[in-house]
Amino acid sequence: MRLGRLTLAAAALLLVTTASVPSGTPISQTERHAALSSDAIQPRGAAPRPVVQRAVHEVPFGAFVGSWDNYIPNIARMSSWLNNANMQVGHTYLAGNGWQDVEGEPMVLGLWSQWRQSDPGRRLVLGVPMLVPNEGNVPDAEVARLLARGNQGEFDQHFLRLARKLVAFGGGDTVITLGWEMNGVTYTSRCKPDPTAWKAYWRRIVGVMRSVPGQHFSFDFTPTRGLDAIPWTRCYPGDDVVDIIGMDSYDQPAGGTFDEYVSEPYGLQDQVEFAAKRGKPVSYPEWGLFRNGDNPEFVRRMVEWMRTHDTAYQTVTDYCPHGFWQCKDNPKSASVYRQLMSGSSGAAGPLKTSPQSPLR
Repeated sequence: MRLGRLTLAAAALLLVTTASVPSGTPISQTERHAALSSDAIQPRGAAPRPVVQRAVHEVPFGAFVGSWDNYIPNIARMSSWLNNANMQVGHTYLAGNGWQDVEGEPMVLGLWSQWRQSDPGRRLVLGVPMLVPNEGNVPDAEVARLLARGNQGEFDQHFLRLARKLVAFGGGDTVITLGWEMNGVTYTSRCKPDPTAWKAYWRRIVGVMRSVPGQHFSFDFTPTRGLDAIPWTRCYPGDDVVDIIGMDSYDQPAGGTFDEYVSEPYGLQDQVEFAAKRGKPVSYPEWGLFRNGDNPEFVRRMVEWMRTHDTAYQTVTDYCPHGFWQCKDNPKSASVYRQLMSGSSGAAGPLKTSPQSPLR
């Protein structure tokens, strides 16, 4: 098996060239209301509001079961635990320690792409950092400087190499959660230090990756649910460079209720309305338990929400404290999740995205 992996990696490297690249402080209540108004999220009760409810339907689903290629068999194992449910979505991340990570390790990309190609109904979702080191406690001033360098084209080559590798491996239809959770403070790929520069940099990366022949990537704009460090609407880079409007939604804060997660500013309701106004589906690349322990009601309500809205896909984070199969700390929630997803045949047809528009 190891020899096969190395052969695959070598073949990919022959195909990938290096040709030229195309050129938290909480906000005040006043700022919150201004952001809600200026970014097309209307105050509750304002009319007209878009229709977002859908009839109950199956949604392409999967789970994050680990990043490296040796975790891929866990998808089949989890599917078996769910009485052979059709887990159509594989979700993994690129490490963000250095730019070589962002370019993608050939063996990992190749084997995940093989998993995807073995069934035409499958889709690969790939978390791609925008800056490195992505989890290095980089201060805001340095993030702003890095964003400025990115907008000068200094990092284009890395995203070009990643795109070429994905296409070479047959992963040209990968869903890319670029700079996920940009409205928070966890990652260097965050928006708050300079929202204008962040949006321009997102646009630049998308332009670079879309320049590769054979690609038809989908770009998923995925903030965390709620306000966090900055309203995520202030980070939105434009309809022509976003195909899916995602949201990472965990059961937090402590004492929170699902109804509050729906109605909070920049929460689930704001997400689906923001997307509907733009003719785009939503997604939930990360969701699961967190601050409220083994909470089967959250699981039930979350699955119901995803099945009654225009959801492109959903992938639960399946490790402790969030998940159900690999985590034994949540038996009641695991039972509910298994009941809801057991034997699911998956969604018919290709994963839904919005039509791509050329960059202007």
